[in-house]
Amino acid sequence: MLALRHLYRCSKLNTPFSHRCLPITTSQSSAALNNLRNQLDVELEAIREAGLWKTERVITTKQGSNIGVENTEGKILNFCANNYLGLSSNPKVIQAGIEALDEFGAGLSSVRFICGTQTIHKKLEKQIAEFHKREDAILYASCFDANAGIFETLLSNEDAVLSDELNHASIIDGIRLCKANKYRFKHLDMVDLEEKLKDSQKFRNRLIVTDGVFSMDGDVAPLPAICDLADKYNALVFIDECHATGFLGKTGRGTDELLGVMSRVAIINSTLGKALGGAAGGYTTGPQQVIDLLRNRSRPFLFSNSLPPPVVACASRVFEMLSEDSSFVADIQNKTTHFREKMTKAGFKIGGDNHPICPIMLGDAKLAMNMADDLLKQGIFVIGFSYPVVAIGKSRIRVQISASHSMEDINRAIDAFVAVGKSYKVIP
Repeated sequence: MLALRHLYRCSKLNTPFSHRCLPITTSQSSAALNNLRNQLDVELEAIREAGLWKTERVITTKQGSNIGVENTEGKILNFCANNYLGLSSNPKVIQAGIEALDEFGAGLSSVRFICGTQTIHKKLEKQIAEFHKREDAILYASCFDANAGIFETLLSNEDAVLSDELNHASIIDGIRLCKANKYRFKHLDMVDLEEKLKDSQKFRNRLIVTDGVFSMDGDVAPLPAICDLADKYNALVFIDECHATGFLGKTGRGTDELLGVMSRVAIINSTLGKALGGAAGGYTTGPQQVIDLLRNRSRPFLFSNSLPPPVVACASRVFEMLSEDSSFVADIQNKTTHFREKMTKAGFKIGGDNHPICPIMLGDAKLAMNMADDLLKQGIFVIGFSYPVVAIGKSRIRVQISASHSMEDINRAIDAFVAVGKSYKVIP
């Protein structure tokens, strides 16, 4: 029966049955593989029973504030993408990608230092450095890769790295790869950070590592206080700006601009896959020597294919647009404030600071998943977040505001939350 259950049904293929591809059946499997299957079946069932099973809703349209979703009717309001500036489907951005595809091809079939660097890669790196007011920048396939590549390259067992306990998974994984002496300070706790800075004085270099904005909670790192401690204890500051670049600060340059510490942060990692076009790619920007070392030693850079030309061109066009107009900053802030105030007044508990990430704190994983499903029936696309993405007991629905949302869209989402929240007795 197990063999029949795992048969790959190729009835729609035009090839004879004997030539159709079939998976490995039980009789062809090793005892070790069968043991693994049985073990994983138990683990997967436990995930389902705990309400932690993560499904993928299939989008049938371009990314945007209004999307089509498989097995639903009509347009659905999207409130859970990282498309903060609404540029993922912007016609100018798309056109830049089309032109680059025609001129520079689909991809380089190579890593950067062999034959994978084009003029547009160098142009974008220059734009990034100028945007952040840094000396140079280096592109990666993703910010996950940027975080995986920097700590191992920059730090040795003579150094120390001090990381906020709620930093993104990519930072945690990147730090695990390095040989530096590792300290984890309590979330946003400057007293704890200072204690660990005192203890780490015996090491050559100290690197304080924090998200600029924490993606699950929407809270902002206290960078002025962090920079003060860095000055006091001769440390460097690194920030991950994935949820800040393009829309925080007076001109959208990020958390360091927002909090007035641009000259005091040494290194920034960020992404092109959120506000900056939404496609893919990440980068590190900072001192020239750091970037030069990464070009020569960073494994994700040296051993990964170059960022595809259409992606590079799309991001480059976004940087041009940001340089021409920063009015979006006030726009997205006004919409964020409106949503947070109305939802709080309705009785919901919203985590974080006044950031477009608006986590609706619910606690129970099944409640978060069920409410998200019911909101989809109301025409609102949101996702319930649960362990291991967030801590057990801190499940939530994360709402994300985009500049492309109208006030009417936001009010419709609020009304849907109120209706569903009352049905589950989350609010009175």
